[in-house]
Amino acid sequence: MRSLLVLGGARSGKSRYAQQRVEACGGTLAYIATAQALDEEMADRIARHRADRGERWTTIDASIDLPAAIRRTAEQADAMLVDCLTLWLSNLLLADADIEAASDSLLSAVQACPRPVALVANEVGLGIVPDNALARRFRDAAGRLNQQVAALASEVVFVSAGLPMILKKGTI
Repeated sequence: MRSLLVLGGARSGKSRYAQQRVEACGGTLAYIATAQALDEEMADRIARHRADRGERWTTIDASIDLPAAIRRTAEQADAMLVDCLTLWLSNLLLADADIEAASDSLLSAVQACPRPVALVANEVGLGIVPDNALARRFRDAAGRLNQQVAALASEVVFVSAGLPMILKKGTI
């Protein structure tokens, strides 16, 4: 696997699909998590996901500096899963970070990564136009980021109702 982008809606099965694809690579596996446990429900969700992955996986937390985490992880693991770009983007927006610079850095890290990397992202552009400026800014930034990563990725898959649809076929 070179690079895989897995898109889908909430609870579509995209993370499960990406995890299965990375597990098929074998060797040491790393899960780069972008979620932050800002409340009890999210902390429980993170703990459940970590337990579901099992002992084969090493978890790396990267809520903001995802590009650096990808570069470091490439030295330690045979394959990696980044879950998810949408939460990472949300973290950047809330931190008032430079989205364009962070996205460029991410793209460079993925492109230079010598290890197989799967990236998960939500497709947020299929619904109605949000009614507030921050939500529209987020939706637009997520759409741009997904397009940039999709152009770079060797394979792109959209998952809906647990079913993968190949959007871009590669050698993964």
